[in-house]
Amino acid sequence: MVNALRLALGLAFLILSVNPASAQIHNGKPLVKASLLADTTAIVPGQKFQVGLLLEMAPGWHTYWQYSGDSGLPTTIRWNLPEGFSTGPIQWPVPQAKVEPGDIQVYAYSGQVLLLATITPPADVSGNATLRADASWLVCEEVCVPGDASLELTLPVAKSAVPANTTLFEEFRSQLPSKDAPPFDLIWKRTGETLSLQVKNAPAGTQLALYPLPAENQIVGHPSFLPPDTLSIKAASPFTGVLSTGEGPARRGWVVSEKASASPAATNQTATLSLWIALFYGFLGGLILNLMPCVLPVISLKIFGFMKQAEDSRRSIFLHGLAFGAGIFVWFLGLAAVIIALKSGGSEVTWAFQFQNPWFNVAIGSVVFVFALNLAGVFEFVLPGKASNAMESASSADGLAGSFFQGIFATLLATPCTAPFLGSALGFAFSQSAAVILGMFVAVASGMALPYLLLSASPGWLKFLPRPGAWMERLKQFMAFPLLATLVWILSILGGQRGTEGIVWFCAFLLCLAFACWLLGSFCGPLTSATKRVATLLLILATLTSGGWYFLGEKFARIGIESPDRMAWIPFSEAKIQAELAAGRSVFVDFTADWCITCKFNERTAIDTPAIRALLKEKNITPVKADWTNANPEITAALKSFGRVGVPFYIIYPASNPAAPIILPELLTESLLAEALKKTL
Repeated sequence: MVNALRLALGLAFLILSVNPASAQIHNGKPLVKASLLADTTAIVPGQKFQVGLLLEMAPGWHTYWQYSGDSGLPTTIRWNLPEGFSTGPIQWPVPQAKVEPGDIQVYAYSGQVLLLATITPPADVSGNATLRADASWLVCEEVCVPGDASLELTLPVAKSAVPANTTLFEEFRSQLPSKDAPPFDLIWKRTGETLSLQVKNAPAGTQLALYPLPAENQIVGHPSFLPPDTLSIKAASPFTGVLSTGEGPARRGWVVSEKASASPAATNQTATLSLWIALFYGFLGGLILNLMPCVLPVISLKIFGFMKQAEDSRRSIFLHGLAFGAGIFVWFLGLAAVIIALKSGGSEVTWAFQFQNPWFNVAIGSVVFVFALNLAGVFEFVLPGKASNAMESASSADGLAGSFFQGIFATLLATPCTAPFLGSALGFAFSQSAAVILGMFVAVASGMALPYLLLSASPGWLKFLPRPGAWMERLKQFMAFPLLATLVWILSILGGQRGTEGIVWFCAFLLCLAFACWLLGSFCGPLTSATKRVATLLLILATLTSGGWYFLGEKFARIGIESPDRMAWIPFSEAKIQAELAAGRSVFVDFTADWCITCKFNERTAIDTPAIRALLKEKNITPVKADWTNANPEITAALKSFGRVGVPFYIIYPASNPAAPIILPELLTESLLAEALKKTL
């Protein structure tokens, strides 16, 4: 009876101690009602419980998930707890995907959402405890309005407690993504930056969705559903997200990742692949690499060298073959060492990972281009005068070095061409120990080097090759074109990383490189005087240095990473606006933010367009951007002066009458903005 009385008193105390919910009012209309709720009637010392931030949105309005998508901001909670209390991170229920005009996709909550947090009280707590939280959110419809509330919840401390707000907590707990494996088989498949996830054995008609959880600075695209059971997304590796099924309150979710969520079937298949079979596949894949399109041009060069060596001694031919094979092994072993080091440091690496670096592609593309110019006869690697004669009479060390580096160069171009059998072998090796990774790369190198070792060990087979003659010079020139085709392939990779502008800048640098090679071939011949040779080399150095600095400098480095506005915006400040007006220039002010969906849509379709840019220039109107992405007191004050608490907001100050500004609607069209700008004169 006493316990029942205490329980009743505790319930009454709980009801009386909860502060009224805080409501966000905009233009006289409540947008978000915020309140704190607990899943218990009392705090039991040392026993965890949950508190939820309940956000109830007006119809048509929404707040955002932990990853908001192309626009928006996630809700934040800053706790102020009694001494000894601790709290865990926000637990986010599965969101909904919303596609806004302009192909802007966001992940949001409509109606109501309960954001959960686990609270741990100390073992010696007594009396009553007041939990305080400062919450902030962004709520959007056609405009986005920031909101915040200072909330508190007071609970009694007791030896026992009963659940409270059970229905609400159970509803949203069921929508929290589970970290356990989903009850389906997942099959991941990556093609470049496109990742597909096939969900096998899901009940027929199940609504599937994928919500990305990108790492910092990781760019992800919009997930798409490919009936009946596949989800696709553009994302760099490794990808992590939430797979969900169902709709509405029946949604269920699981945290999945490209690495960890392989289906049981795929895992078992990998586990059953024995080490020896994997090594054999690696050897076979290395052998087939010799037939890949990106390798054939360099291999042809080596065969051409074998032809020229046909009259050499058997020992000389064999040493050249060994040197070429050594180059292959050195490259593969070096690549294995890098991968082992990165893997031990926790990085995710894949076959041909070096081609993911645009600077690597610039370097290898330049090398390929120089080789092509050399084959085409633009220049020759020739030593002048006595040095050339000394080379002929010296040992074959330099010649062997040439074969060695040809082996490295051939293998360098081979890595992106994952031959048949090689993909499964490397997939197996990358999940194993450092010794297995090293063994796999030795197997691949052995397969690729085998034909050249056999050919050099049996020079008699060279008699089946055509006899040397004048045709060889034509063949040498012809081989420049496959190398140029390889350069086109490298440019296609670079285009995906730096776009069309990046390709243009790199080609401009290649033009400088071609001019430098022409100088080398035209003015650095065997009979060239030392003075002319030094002058030519200095001009070559100046050409490459200035070309590299101008075409591959900071601007190239930022292409594809940052997309600067095409409009010449001036950052907002009242002083700058007054200065422009005093100079007789009208001013167009765009109050915007990166998290504002409508702002981004207007910028894409109505503001930053060729017609508006031309009109601004013609009418001598200064565009000013008031970027409210981060808190800015001056921008906030400017908005409030016009009775606004959210963005977007657009205003034009005519130079002829700044006291009568033109206020534009939140939803803009190009024609509407153009008409308003024309009124400034």
